[in-house]
Amino acid sequence: MPHPLSNDLRERVVAYVEAGNSCHGAAARFGTSVSFAVKLMRRWRETGRVDPRPRGGFRHGKLGQHRDFILATVAAESDITMPELAEKLAKAKGVKADPSNLSKFLIACGLSFKKNSAGQRTRQA
Repeated sequence: MPHPLSNDLRERVVAYVEAGNSCHGAAARFGTSVSFAVKLMRRWRETGRVDPRPRGGFRHGKLGQHRDFILATVAAESDITMPELAEKLAKAKGVKADPSNLSKFLIACGLSFKKNSAGQRTRQA
């Protein structure tokens, strides 16, 4: 994704349009797209600001707040499935979480569910 245009250029576009020129004229003069000039002027009129809005960033998940509950539930019932864990979390805390997200969360917490070779041998017999 390209970087945002400089605040200096944004201020010059706003000043040019505020002086009575059109957004199309400002776009042609400063080498920007017409949509940039139109959206910038809309933002200027609504908020009085020309700086770019924040881009993306890390979004904190909703499961982190319930880490202790999730880990305690898994410790109490080591053979719990992810759909069962999602159901318990929804009933106890009112948080809806997809089983795949719970699995990713547990892996991030350092838990993994590896198949046990001894368990495989007993099933084969």
